Amino acid sequence: MAKTAIADIIIPTTFERYAIQRTAELSHFGDCGIVEHNPVFDELAGGGGRTVEMPFWNDLSATRQLLSDSASLSVNKIAADKDTARIHNDAQAWSVNQLAKVISGDDPMAAIGELVGGYWARIDEGLVVSCLKGMFLAGSMSGNLLAIHSESVAGQSSATRLNGATFVDATAKLGDCADRLVAVAMHSATEAALRKLDLIDFIPDSEGKASIRTFQGRRVVVDDNLTVRAGTTDGYVYYTYLFGPGAFAKGAAPLDSTPLQGGIGTEGVELYRDALASDTVLINRRRYILHPRGVRFTSSSVAGDSPTNAELETGANWTRVFENKNVRIVLVTHNL
Repeated sequence: MAKTAIADIIIPTTFERYAIQRTAELSHFGDCGIVEHNPVFDELAGGGGRTVEMPFWNDLSATRQLLSDSASLSVNKIAADKDTARIHNDAQAWSVNQLAKVISGDDPMAAIGELVGGYWARIDEGLVVSCLKGMFLAGSMSGNLLAIHSESVAGQSSATRLNGATFVDATAKLGDCADRLVAVAMHSATEAALRKLDLIDFIPDSEGKASIRTFQGRRVVVDDNLTVRAGTTDGYVYYTYLFGPGAFAKGAAPLDSTPLQGGIGTEGVELYRDALASDTVLINRRRYILHPRGVRFTSSSVAGDSPTNAELETGANWTRVFENKNVRIVLVTHNL
């Protein structure tokens, strides 16, 4: 007898492509260009192993030489280095009970399909924040850090707060490359403080609605997952990040679309039915790279096949390999 099954409603390969596309659309960091989806990283993520090596040539840095009829020129060389990114392997499962579907009068699995992109976008944003926490605990990133905060309320002043002047100081960390910084991510309390100073501008989006926030011409991303910590005496210290375009590169490996042997779906999207419990389970798997360009992940303190958020937040797992100006991220720690 012919019947419509859950596999007819959710086509695994279509669902996977939709989830990847929606994740990119709904990501605040992706929307403003901080995270750039790069086909090269798609290919790298599709390979085997736990890490990918990305070699590069360092810039030429020899000093000027003068021609002489009594001395030979000194011969210089070009040096190579490498960036290293970790490949992440994530999965999530959602279950729908037939009775819950009947009683609700709606289709929970269809709702999951609509919401899964937003879920993975939040996971990606959390991973970006964890990378930021960890990489700025590495001593090699000190050149991209402006620490103007006070650890006590008594020591706070305009010089310890984020405002127009101190923001210029933050951009100056990249010197003559400051114009590369096109976006800024901040806690909502920081954004509110700047609005009170009338420093946040709103510009129209593509539909003419004034909904895009900017600060000194930089696109503003508001994220309450950014670090806020208590001062060693009292008060709070806030972390605000400045970014250049493509500061993070992302690549997603399309998982094997071959139907699973003995199962329903593919490696990326698998469907499972527990008939006795009247449960339908959707399993979504991902293999991807989300990496800050120019800051190598050393994996010196990683226990499993994929780093946890806590391991991404460990400074010993990071070291800068690009010149400071070529790392498109600046951190300013400040008070409000």
